[in-house]
Amino acid sequence: MTIDSEQDVAGLYAAGAAVRATFERMKAATCAGITTAELDSIGATELDGRGARSAPQLYYDFPGATCISVNEEAAHGIPGPRRLQTGDLINIDVSAELDGYVADMGESFVVGAPNAAQKKICAAVRNAVSAALRSVRSGRSLNVIGLAVQRVADRGGYTIVENLGSHGVGNSIHEEPSYIPLHNPLERRRLSKGLVLTIEPFLTTGVRWVEQGPDGWTLSVPSGQLVVQHEHTLIVTDDGALVVTA
Repeated sequence: MTIDSEQDVAGLYAAGAAVRATFERMKAATCAGITTAELDSIGATELDGRGARSAPQLYYDFPGATCISVNEEAAHGIPGPRRLQTGDLINIDVSAELDGYVADMGESFVVGAPNAAQKKICAAVRNAVSAALRSVRSGRSLNVIGLAVQRVADRGGYTIVENLGSHGVGNSIHEEPSYIPLHNPLERRRLSKGLVLTIEPFLTTGVRWVEQGPDGWTLSVPSGQLVVQHEHTLIVTDDGALVVTA
């Protein structure tokens, strides 16, 4: 999507606020013993109360209002009877449509206190997104995002997943440009003023590719590997990024 008016900006901020509030409500409820289905129900109730609709359900008939991925699961985890345990690495990804506008965000965190490795990789993916956001300006190469993420990943010794990544958003859940947020010196696309997109890197402790599970949805790394994601929706401007999911 490319914004055409201040109405578009307001609509995207409203969708972003609904998504952020839903994520925060779910994160606050996350604890050892709760099931991912119970967490998803909390998210569904929050979205409904704000007049928003789950984008995964709306566009893909996903079997949950939100995606909840645990430990080796990288993305698209289906909410269900799994009970969270202290030390689980969880990712909650919330995307929703509100009054014709779609926003998308996600974050990885640990149930209870993280161990040193979990704390380090979660901080790295947050720092990667922050660095990428600082690099965004209209007219710049789309590769400034990948380069910023790559530098943080390399500094921490992490690998960027190459079959999951970032995308345009705004009118729908997945739009152009579709891109992997890693350094690509052959990238020729440019960030245009008003473009709406996500920054969504996945960092791992050595895996470049995630595999789809038998449920047809869940994407995972091998057991024992760490995988984390962080995501924001933004609008490109001449002066930087307007983050609508902050």
